[in-house]
Amino acid sequence: MISPSSMSAFTFKLGDSEMDLQHRGVIVGILNRTDDSFFDKGSYFAFDDFLKKAETLVSDGADILDVGGVKAGPGREISLDEEVERVVPAVVALRGRFDVPISIDTWSAAVLEASAREGAIMGNDISGFADPRYLEVASKYRLSLVATHIRLAPRIADPNPIYSDLVGEVSAFLHQRVEIALEAGVDPLRVVIDCGLDLGKTPSQSIELLRASSKVANFAGRPLYLSASNKGFLGEFFGLTVDRRREATLMATLFGYMNGARLFRVHDVKGTRRALHSVERIAGAASVAS
Repeated sequence: MISPSSMSAFTFKLGDSEMDLQHRGVIVGILNRTDDSFFDKGSYFAFDDFLKKAETLVSDGADILDVGGVKAGPGREISLDEEVERVVPAVVALRGRFDVPISIDTWSAAVLEASAREGAIMGNDISGFADPRYLEVASKYRLSLVATHIRLAPRIADPNPIYSDLVGEVSAFLHQRVEIALEAGVDPLRVVIDCGLDLGKTPSQSIELLRASSKVANFAGRPLYLSASNKGFLGEFFGLTVDRRREATLMATLFGYMNGARLFRVHDVKGTRRALHSVERIAGAASVAS
């Protein structure tokens, strides 16, 4: 078995491409198929509006489109059939219109497989592979994966999480998730890790994990996927309502990049592209100079 810590933390396979992320950030555009998202609140839930939103994200420079049919937090129950109905036609439409890789934000193996059949090439699972068939599907279709830390489970409120060693426990969990994926036959270079900020963490715990980005990435030996965009911990830390967190999100993105994060799931693709372009040039120039 390949040890995760022996792998390059800056090499990532997506579809037929192998990326060197030493000085490159990958922007994942958030594309919800939900009517109750904490940020967009279903503003583009209508299918035509959804496609217009996708066109904007692509035009703004998204490297990947991340389509999700169920919000992460508590809310109205969504059946498996309803999630499939929201997500799979969206994948078909996106594949027919744009030459951009599609990620599926789901913890359901059935939704992942139905989407993979239509051309999705990545699974973003905030449950940490709780569905026993998830990794089997990922291996079968040669999918890339996001392994995320969560203390309980999606859709379950967790307002008072307690850890004896936050960074150590999250790192160990993600290391284990990587190993389980490899044992299931997933290409090790197709797995990235996400600390799961706001998922079973208080705002101060999310800040602590953001500060420890390089430690977590180094421990697991995989690229770090940062999902911080407009999240509650930024609002709490800076005293900002959800509609005023753009600058704080860009700060978190750049801080994450300078501490090892390389994939960024964001709402503001254009702003993130501009910010990352600057820091990539600085980091690349520093590397050449040294």
